[in-house]
Amino acid sequence: MSYKRLNSYKGHLGPAQVSEGMNLARKNAIRLLEDAKILYENNRYPSATALAILSIEESGKTSILRQLSLVKPDEELKNTWKEYRSHTKKNVLWTLLDMVNKGAQQLDDFKPMFDPASEHPYVLDNIKQISFYTDCLGQAHWSNPSEIINRNLASSLIFVAEALSVGYEITTKEIELWIKHLGNADISYESQKKAVLNWYYDMENNGLLPSDYSFTDVMKWLGFNIDDISSE
Repeated sequence: MSYKRLNSYKGHLGPAQVSEGMNLARKNAIRLLEDAKILYENNRYPSATALAILSIEESGKTSILRQLSLVKPDEELKNTWKEYRSHTKKNVLWTLLDMVNKGAQQLDDFKPMFDPASEHPYVLDNIKQISFYTDCLGQAHWSNPSEIINRNLASSLIFVAEALSVGYEITTKEIELWIKHLGNADISYESQKKAVLNWYYDMENNGLLPSDYSFTDVMKWLGFNIDDISSE
């Protein structure tokens, strides 16, 4: 019997397909997190850490899928699918809670997370590798997952995975509104922020935001004053 590589899809996705993929990613992130907790409770810290990182990566797919709903040129589509299947592109959010603890409150405060020169996505990917495998590193030093990955590291990454897996069911209408507001927005940072703000405003008007979401809080997070809002 011959086996071939998985035939990965690399084409355009419609709003219903994007919302389905986002919901599946979040549910799978929760499954991986639950498995990580079971291993953690049984003192299997390296495996718990690795699964927590896999959960973080699954959660990271949701933002890339939003981006996929907007791409048009074939080259941009190809690059976005490459990001979707890249481990380091999916784990850029893992430092989110650390930045919050250090005082980050608005969208502008989190810009360093998406800096292409940032090394933190590679740090997390390296932790995942040494959680799963032995290896010969540095000056011919053998790494042993059971000696490197401890309870505190496993606990902290499970905490991050849990925070990132929180969410709600994404509807096709939500993605249609996302395309409406972000699809033709100027590429400038301020224009993108304004488009996201108007998207939230439209979400609220259509009753699509969960009851515990505050539009005012979102507005403050994006760094806007109430006078800056201009709904479409």
